[in-house]
Amino acid sequence: MSLFVLMAGGTGGHLFPAMALAQELRRRGHQVELMTDHRVAAYGDRFPARETHVIPSATPSVRNPLRFLKAGFTIVYGIGLAYLKFGSVKADAVVGFGGYPVFPPFIAARLRGIPGVLHEQNAVMGRANRALGRLAAAIGLSFADTKKADGLAAKCVVVGNPVRDRVRAVVAAPYPALTADGPLRVLVFGGSQGASVFSRIVPPAIQLLPEALRARLVLVQQVRAEDMDQVAAAYRAAKVNVELAPFFDDLPERIAKAHLVIGRSGASSIAELCALGRPALLVPLPGALDADQKSNAEVMARAGAAEILEQATLSPDLLATRLLSRLGDAAGLAAAAEAARTLGRPDAVTLLADLAERVAGKGRSE
Repeated sequence: MSLFVLMAGGTGGHLFPAMALAQELRRRGHQVELMTDHRVAAYGDRFPARETHVIPSATPSVRNPLRFLKAGFTIVYGIGLAYLKFGSVKADAVVGFGGYPVFPPFIAARLRGIPGVLHEQNAVMGRANRALGRLAAAIGLSFADTKKADGLAAKCVVVGNPVRDRVRAVVAAPYPALTADGPLRVLVFGGSQGASVFSRIVPPAIQLLPEALRARLVLVQQVRAEDMDQVAAAYRAAKVNVELAPFFDDLPERIAKAHLVIGRSGASSIAELCALGRPALLVPLPGALDADQKSNAEVMARAGAAEILEQATLSPDLLATRLLSRLGDAAGLAAAAEAARTLGRPDAVTLLADLAERVAGKGRSE
């Protein structure tokens, strides 16, 4: 039995694959602890770790010298705190899931001589993983063609992006049958934090659809609390069967029931859409430094599993046109669903756990 310390920032994109790995390692009889930042509080005690350690971190900003200096002090403090933690937490290996919250504990583990694995969820390697890559014993990639990973190719292994047990439990669910006058199930979500753009664009787009199509819609939409009243009023006016909530605990099951998904293209969203085999209209988060969501979306688009809609040019008219086209093409939706499924890697967590065990074994033998 080994002790693994997993490191992930407090957002779903990093925590969900870490959670999947924790579940698999515990099934194999290992112990798991988590090092993360303060945002983990939003996820309560759902992470399957023996203990959770909150380690201070920050994202440096080269454009703001004061913030850069402050972030540097926070990171150094975080390294020191994590180094002290590793004095009592006798880890056999650590696994980092990217983002600057991984920076302090991963460096501290290296200073303690603890071997580490990095996992990259996106189709472009993030800045933190690129900076930490030379310290890692191995790097697990989600995509064979990962941008900005060339300099670290010797350490890279393609394992896919792990999905949670809750996702794996419904991967065998077939694509829902579409009939000429049956329900059309559309799911709208914007990642773990929601997305206000969907509150602004989707309701008026739905209102533009023909009445006969609106009558068949069964819509589920993630809506931020501050947008709830406005969105609910719009759907009442459109006479649409809709369920709204700020967060859905059972999102994997809802994806499995959907005929079409509208959403962001974060790494975990892409992994779950592909594992479950569901077509999508993807709106990548704009303004990201490395355009990671755009790169993720392009993987699905190239396979014919999704269409990309740029937020800068997205309008209710455009979205209504795309919805009318997609929802009116049952064969096209089924083909896109199958294309998504071919990209899925439901075995990713097994491969990543194998890699972590190999690294831990090598560390003990040294």
